[in-house]
Amino acid sequence: MIRLRWALADGVTLVGREFARLRHDPGEIVAALLFPAVMVVLFGYVFGSAIGVPGGGDYREYLMPGLFAMVTFSSVTGVMTRTAADASRGVMDRFRSMPMARSAVPFGQTGADLLIGLPMLAVMVVAGLLAGWRPHLGPVATAQAFLLMVVLRYALSWVGVYAGLAVRDDRVADALVPLSLPVTMVSNAFVPTGGMPGWLRFLADWNPVSALTAATRELFGNPGVPAGDLAWPLAHPVAAVLLWSAALLAVSVPLALRALSL
Repeated sequence: MIRLRWALADGVTLVGREFARLRHDPGEIVAALLFPAVMVVLFGYVFGSAIGVPGGGDYREYLMPGLFAMVTFSSVTGVMTRTAADASRGVMDRFRSMPMARSAVPFGQTGADLLIGLPMLAVMVVAGLLAGWRPHLGPVATAQAFLLMVVLRYALSWVGVYAGLAVRDDRVADALVPLSLPVTMVSNAFVPTGGMPGWLRFLADWNPVSALTAATRELFGNPGVPAGDLAWPLAHPVAAVLLWSAALLAVSVPLALRALSL
């Protein structure tokens, strides 16, 4: 228990370090807050004018759960680049020489990302409401949808920590950021997966982005909830998101802690 309290106290200190760093880089804050609003305008009004919703309904209401999923998955690249930057600049070596819990470093990174993600999510909620999106199933289901996003985001932030420690070079990490785009695009976030080729539909249906999108559409009561003969993650999207989160944590936490000690 003493070691756990020590690790948590050090982790809170490192969360504060991340916020102190952001205060000295206001451009990163502005970009992070503008990104959700730009996505709503770009996909909702530009692409939405040419895309129909299966079964009818407003495309922007269909789209918003997919954009929430996209913002959730930005956790991987954000944490990866920050962790790789610390590793390449010798910050991780400095941490190893200090009387602090080793586990505090990833706990600090993931905790800071969780808190950073909340304002981004709030901006996207406001942008979605202005664009006409609404949750229709009441406050409890709405809260459950946002809680799923938080749980998966935290799991994905540990993937980002491990990736950053594995890369250990901020330039390489920056070059890898565009590779996250296919993960979010090959999903049901923007279009239904039914019209995709078989092999691509399989990837999209088992993509955690699709599970989170389907779960939040269901909990928000938005159009586009899939029906018929579905892959298991789309037939049970809430359970799929929880299982994805548990699996990602089970794999990435020990890998991240091991990479930190190397």
